[in-house]
Amino acid sequence: MHPEHVFKIDESERHKCAEFLSPYLELGGHVFSTNYDLLLYWVEVSSEELDGKCIDGFGKDRLNEDEPHEDPVYSELIWGPNRSEQNIHHLHGTLSIFDEGVDIVKEIYDGSYLLENIKARMQSKQYPVFVASGNGDNKLNVIRHNPYLTACYDALCSAKGSLITFGFSFGDSDDHIIDAINLACSKKRNGFDKLWSVYIGVYDDTAKQHMESIKHKFQCKVNLFDAKTVSIWR
Repeated sequence: MHPEHVFKIDESERHKCAEFLSPYLELGGHVFSTNYDLLLYWVEVSSEELDGKCIDGFGKDRLNEDEPHEDPVYSELIWGPNRSEQNIHHLHGTLSIFDEGVDIVKEIYDGSYLLENIKARMQSKQYPVFVASGNGDNKLNVIRHNPYLTACYDALCSAKGSLITFGFSFGDSDDHIIDAINLACSKKRNGFDKLWSVYIGVYDDTAKQHMESIKHKFQCKVNLFDAKTVSIWR
């Protein structure tokens, strides 16, 4: 059911999403996603509102630095060069990121649609980095065995201020996310520099009842809001 390419998403919707994300990133905030799809990636690269604001940790290394007089030759997009400034984190991986054994790389548009390039990699038995199944412990085990996923998870463990969640159900297999939030709540840097509250979007009474039943798992203040009132795409 994944859209074929970026142009299947209306331009006005992409800009609306970018407008929603922009203020958080401008103020030094971070975006954490548990989705595997390319929607966030498409919004990042196709919206002027986010120019220079989204840093996913990937960059290109020059391969012929020892030949300064030659035209520069660069690697593919490798995770690491911009890691210290990273503010976009795919906690469970995503379709565009691949583990090549030594390097974590990101698939880029090269004249062919991203999804076509991704399918070609998969046909050659290269598979995207993603955490697909299992309980919270199983997922955390997969995360800890991948340096990119570990860095993203540690960034959530170090979140501060307030965290706003949208479209995330905190189901039975998501206890590792709650554990990360609690680690962020318990950290005291200068006495105040930690995560103080979580705002969780709920769509209906069933979701609200579920969140009320697990509030006790959180070590910081939990606030619920009506997710239907948030206009992200239109």
